[in-house]
Amino acid sequence: MIIIPAIDLKNGQCVRLKQGRMSDSTVFSDSPVAMARRWVEAGARRLHLVDLDGAFAGKPINAEIVTEISKTFPQLPVQIGGGIRDMKTAQAYINAGVSYLIIGTMAVENPKFIAQLCREFPGKIIVGLDANNGLVATDGWAQQTDLAAVDLAKRFEQDGVKSIVYTDIARDGMMQGLNISATIALANSTTLPIIASGGITDLEDISDLLNAECPGIIGAITGRAIYAGTLDFAQAQQLCDKN
Repeated sequence: MIIIPAIDLKNGQCVRLKQGRMSDSTVFSDSPVAMARRWVEAGARRLHLVDLDGAFAGKPINAEIVTEISKTFPQLPVQIGGGIRDMKTAQAYINAGVSYLIIGTMAVENPKFIAQLCREFPGKIIVGLDANNGLVATDGWAQQTDLAAVDLAKRFEQDGVKSIVYTDIARDGMMQGLNISATIALANSTTLPIIASGGITDLEDISDLLNAECPGIIGAITGRAIYAGTLDFAQAQQLCDKN
């Protein structure tokens, strides 16, 4: 299992939100590229970037920063989500050197778009399922649906999706620990690999995830914990490597 540092982009800065609320943000750096370098030097094997402004606007807002990070660290896989709603945007990110595209809102609103993306960019499409009480939210988490994350995951199994990023919105940025039971339930319900997200606080959360011995969970995204210092990123990855 790999630990993936998150760099959330808002107004050109690296921030963290609480439960996805744009009004409740903490700025951790004015230089996302410098922050990316920090995690690369700590041994990151992948970076998780989110264009928060783009998620709400429905189009890329911080694409220049994403491109700069990709080109500064060409050997490092980068995954980007937020505002990818058409083929032109997807192509631009792939051309910029991004390894994986995370599709959330469009996966709900236009599932055929996922199949189209997978045909065009095989092995590079990740579906982002962000859920409240198991039900998926879209548009930067501003819109709640009545669609179950488990059902959506199954829908994309045949499309060629690389993996799923599953975020428990109630836990995200709250430093209350992962919703491990929901994450495991999702992993056990689909053949798609799962990347866990939302609420990681400390090394105990990583241990709990590893102790669950769920082979379907291939990674975990962490943001606020590594910025606030309650989780040592390098130590967390070392723990995963031992298991």
